[in-house]
Amino acid sequence: MALILVTGASSGLGHNTANALSEEGHDVVVHARNPARLTGADDTARWKGVVIGDLADLDEIRGVARQASRFGRFDAVIHNAGTMQSPEAITVNTVAPYVLTALMDKPARLIYLSSSMHRTGSTDLRRLAAGTAAYDDSKLWVTTLALALASRWAGTSSHAVDPGWVPTRMGGAGAPDDLTAGHQTQVWLATHQDVTPGTGGYWYHQQVQTPHTAARDEDFQAHLIHVLESHTGVPLD
Repeated sequence: MALILVTGASSGLGHNTANALSEEGHDVVVHARNPARLTGADDTARWKGVVIGDLADLDEIRGVARQASRFGRFDAVIHNAGTMQSPEAITVNTVAPYVLTALMDKPARLIYLSSSMHRTGSTDLRRLAAGTAAYDDSKLWVTTLALALASRWAGTSSHAVDPGWVPTRMGGAGAPDDLTAGHQTQVWLATHQDVTPGTGGYWYHQQVQTPHTAARDEDFQAHLIHVLESHTGVPLD
């Protein structure tokens, strides 16, 4: 049984991920933007706990890290929360996963939600500090962060997952991909015994895919981490 944190778990893919992990017997801590997001949820009793905070706000991101740390060291953290709205996409999709990762104890496994759209993202990191980045930029950067950590933290597996274009509130009712398949890779990476420490990859439906070339470029990885450290004031060990 593992202790697992899932961000953005009040609905959609995050909610499905948290419930699937709970059904497997794991202790799941869920994150929601505010308590109202959990109103009417009939499955909260299955969860180990709840942490609250708006991941578009740096101070609240720090608060989420403090709340989560009270549960101890997690076996896995699934950075599921995301938005397509600008300029919030930069903070929610890239800055929040970075800050939470940097402030919390290193888990055995890290999973970051990416998107096939990361392949059209820009490597111009001036957009991050200026707040002018688009959704695809934020997903390229979080994919790069995931792969950088796989080599930087030897005892931690770190993966990026494209869940597909699925019919959630963000994806829209007409999205063509399988909603059930959208969370299965994250659950597998968080719990399966074949996922070994120090590994990292970019996944779609439990198959390794080839990401944007910049995501595996060590110089770009180092530059991204430097920019995130400067932007947030939070160093990464």
